[in-house]
Amino acid sequence: MDDEESAETEEGRVTAPMQPFGSREVTIGFVVLAIGLLLAVVLPLAF
Repeated sequence: MDDEESAETEEGRVTAPMQPFGSREVTIGFVVLAIGLLLAVVLPLAF
């Protein structure tokens, strides 16, 4: 495969970090973070 040919096939590709996200996704991220911190820090200290 030629370098020019591979560049042409990847031009239309959109990766995840380039896609916009809204407040719903931010909220879900913070909820997942809170649950992860709860499991990793608070839960072991409780026992």
